[in-house]
Amino acid sequence: MSAKAISEQTGKEFLYKHICTTAVVQNRFRYACVTAETNWERLVQDHPWLLTERLVVKPDQLIKRRGKLGLVGVNLDLQGVKDWLKPRLMKDTVVGKARGILKNFLIEPFVAHKQEEEFYLCIYATREGDYMLFHHEGGVDVGDVDSKALKLLVGVDEKINTDMVKSQLLTHAPADKKEVLSSFLVGLFNLYEDLYFTYLEINPLVVTKDGVYVLDMAAKIDATADYLCKAKWGDVDFPPPFGREAYPEEAYIADLDAKSGASLKLTLLNPRGRIWTMVAGGGASVVYSDTICDLGGVNELANYGEYSGAPSEQQTYDYAKTILSLMTRERHPNGKVLIIGGSIANFTNVAATFKGIVRAIKDYQNPLKENEVTIFVRRGGPNYQEGLRVMGEVGKTTGIPIHVFGTETHMTAIVGMALGHRPIDTQPPVAAHTANFLLNTSGGTTTPASSRSASFSEVKTGAENACAQKGHAGLPSAKSTTLFSDHTKAIVWGMQTRAVQGMLDFDYVCSRQEPSVAAMVYPFTGDHKQKFYWGHKEILLPVYKNMADAMKKHPGVDVLISFASLRSAYDSTIETLQYPQIRTIAIIAEGIPEALTRKIIKVADEKGVTIIGPATVGGIKPGCFKIGNTGGMLDNILASKLYRPGSVAYVSRSGGMSNELNNIISRTTDGVYEGVAIGGDRYMYPGSVFIDHVLRYQDTPGVKMIVVLGEIGGNDEYKICKAIKEGRITKPVVCWCIGTCATLFSSEVQFGHAGACANQASETAVAKNKALEEAGACVPKSFDELGDVIKSVYDNLVSKGVIVPAKEVPPPTVPMDYSWARELGLIRKPASFMTSICDERGQELIYAGMPITEVFKSEMGLGGTLGLLWFQRRLPRYACQFIEMCLMVTADHGPAVSGAHNTIVCARAGKDLISSLTSGLLTIGDRFGGALDAAAKQFSKAFDSGMLPMEFVNKMKKDGKLIMGIGHRVKSINNPDMRVQILKDFVKQHFSATQLLDYALEVEKITTSKKPNLILNVDGFIGVAFVDLLRTCGGFTRSVTRCTYV
Repeated sequence: MSAKAISEQTGKEFLYKHICTTAVVQNRFRYACVTAETNWERLVQDHPWLLTERLVVKPDQLIKRRGKLGLVGVNLDLQGVKDWLKPRLMKDTVVGKARGILKNFLIEPFVAHKQEEEFYLCIYATREGDYMLFHHEGGVDVGDVDSKALKLLVGVDEKINTDMVKSQLLTHAPADKKEVLSSFLVGLFNLYEDLYFTYLEINPLVVTKDGVYVLDMAAKIDATADYLCKAKWGDVDFPPPFGREAYPEEAYIADLDAKSGASLKLTLLNPRGRIWTMVAGGGASVVYSDTICDLGGVNELANYGEYSGAPSEQQTYDYAKTILSLMTRERHPNGKVLIIGGSIANFTNVAATFKGIVRAIKDYQNPLKENEVTIFVRRGGPNYQEGLRVMGEVGKTTGIPIHVFGTETHMTAIVGMALGHRPIDTQPPVAAHTANFLLNTSGGTTTPASSRSASFSEVKTGAENACAQKGHAGLPSAKSTTLFSDHTKAIVWGMQTRAVQGMLDFDYVCSRQEPSVAAMVYPFTGDHKQKFYWGHKEILLPVYKNMADAMKKHPGVDVLISFASLRSAYDSTIETLQYPQIRTIAIIAEGIPEALTRKIIKVADEKGVTIIGPATVGGIKPGCFKIGNTGGMLDNILASKLYRPGSVAYVSRSGGMSNELNNIISRTTDGVYEGVAIGGDRYMYPGSVFIDHVLRYQDTPGVKMIVVLGEIGGNDEYKICKAIKEGRITKPVVCWCIGTCATLFSSEVQFGHAGACANQASETAVAKNKALEEAGACVPKSFDELGDVIKSVYDNLVSKGVIVPAKEVPPPTVPMDYSWARELGLIRKPASFMTSICDERGQELIYAGMPITEVFKSEMGLGGTLGLLWFQRRLPRYACQFIEMCLMVTADHGPAVSGAHNTIVCARAGKDLISSLTSGLLTIGDRFGGALDAAAKQFSKAFDSGMLPMEFVNKMKKDGKLIMGIGHRVKSINNPDMRVQILKDFVKQHFSATQLLDYALEVEKITTSKKPNLILNVDGFIGVAFVDLLRTCGGFTRSVTRCTYV
């Protein structure tokens, strides 16, 4: 969500800290917060004015019209405040339809004033700018300010001044207060802009001879601007709406979401409910909630949430286990149901995300069975067949009833099954993998002939195929009716190779003569070529460091697809808009601050450029062009017949739901002519709105009917109503607005899309669906019936001859990518090298088969970790400790050994660190810093051959060889090495046997009798002790033990 409500305390703190005005703002930072845990003595110490001034107390929990509800205590002393709080603090209270507990209160100084000193002020954001409302009367009885207040629209990128305020807002204000009010209003508006507010209301604003007092305040800020405003905002707490508690699980998922590039959302509605959801996609999550409520499940719906954006297996696991933990805490007499639903994914590997859910189900299988949970699964998208197969298998192995369905089943059909309103369908056999659509059966090496280049009923015109007309220099350009053709060329901003390859595969299967991607722009590298596939052949696409070079060298490009991050999308888009050749820009990034989005829209409108997005998957024109990941992978492209145009055009806000519309339309009509997902950010600010595309479709001969999937929030659907009534739209329009469940909830729920929130009755989905039906659109009773209504309208057009179905032609085939085929398990290739020590290819690093998370959980320490890496097994605790002790005593051998000495010499000679270190390492040998291996070999061989210690010493002397591990330059029998002594004490205490160490100590007795410094040194001790460890710890065979030191 972008616009989020903040508490009154937070809003005032922002105002007091950052407002810049000549008006005197009184009572700055004079407020005290009270909760059930408040220590009144400490509170008085921190705020001594509580004892000396008259006070006002009120709840600070996003409650509207507190004065009307009797929730404001006025003109009280401190004891009066305490008495006022007693019957209210931590008490259950009903406000409208919401029931909640009053737990946070704000105490402020009481301001004595006259009624005529009260004013009303509000600033709120719209697509065209920010409106400032001012009324010369304020307070609880202000009434309908929308009709009473004077309004001033400050357009995008426009500035406000005191003259504007005085002339347009303060005409009815007292003359002696205009100067103060104008200065304050200008300062407040600048604050509103600088801190990225989206809504700010003060009622009443009191102005006395002493200055300005902000009595009551309500505000929202654009949470996506956190990266811009963090220094001024600090850590902002966004309280939940009154009537809905803040649960720790919600905070946990919010934290996961903040740390992830994916989207993870969770709102608990009724933790005791029996209907739980785990839905992929923002739009889909709203649709499932709608359907549950339509079928009478609103009182049993436990949660709302969604996961999307290709979360990793671990992220999906964390999300799933949170939901499973919540739903299994309390039994329900009728058992529980879990709906794991979703639309058809565009780019998420369904099987990969299902791995995390499967792990969670296995971990919670006993609680799930105890709570009699039945699970219903419906999903589509890349590799969904494998995901459904795995989900079905886990049901069989755990004994949990799991019913799985794919794209052959309507998206919300599982809701009726779960709630007992329809029989559970017999599960059809699903394909083993997504490759059934992809494997090439053609031996041809050229681009296949076009299977069909026009819709069944389209009469092509020259204008339809022509590239978009360029605007004349110096004049605002009209936006094109036709955004894409089979000659459209695009530049892709960002190194999104998978998306580009998907576009090229789509081009190939659509029989385009040339790739639709002309070049890529990636500022973080130099100019180079990037390899892609065109059918079975490899081609090179240029990648440029800067936009100017790309535009200059590719003048035929008129589309830019921006995969820039939310932080860089604004700058890169504004730069792109400076090139008149660009007529369409698709902005994929989600979370661009609203103020920046409005600036993009303003510049684009001035230049006649169509913006799709932000927060969009893009759009698709079958047979011609697709944006990025739109339409999913080739299996869905082919299954939904997106390789050739049909007769139905659609516009949706949701990217995932647009893919679902592709599926629905392909199953009920001759297919899609064009489809656009305008984006899911705040309802006012997608770059283009529903009516823009509906009017384009109306003016496109090949489009015979239009489908619109609207949403709760905003008023754009009413423009469609108006256009239908005025006769501007004459083609059949099938429309449904999702979010009908919102009117049934007792408290406000922010849905997965940032704009899916009604701020007034007309913005509800119910109201919009009713208005559309009254205007003449074809409106189903629910999303469940959307496909039936589309089919009915289509069949009617066919019966009238408006649409003449044509014979279907098999599409051409495209070879499958090697990487995707390997991921699906269709092929195998010998690895270049293999290791059994560690593996970092999966979700997490693995040491000798143990995930790194388990390594930390088991607290095996460094010794245990080295045991996994060196010996590929877990060692006993004492063995791990011994390894760590050896590392500790040998961490520094001092500067005298050859390795250290040579490193120092090279460093003094001016060599770099790596060269110096390498020089030292190369001189380590048996006699200088590396006697451990040799000592282990010599002592082991002598002991195993049955030599007596004296025989071993004599043989080594006779052969003229030194005994490795014996001797020290400084230490002797009279000056023992404490390192050896510490290790010896530990080994004797913990090892079950020390045969080789005892043998070495006997050798030491012989050598020290000849010379006192011929002791068993630390290298020799570690060498022989390690052999004893390997031989006696029980984890190794004798042959394996020999391999470690021979």
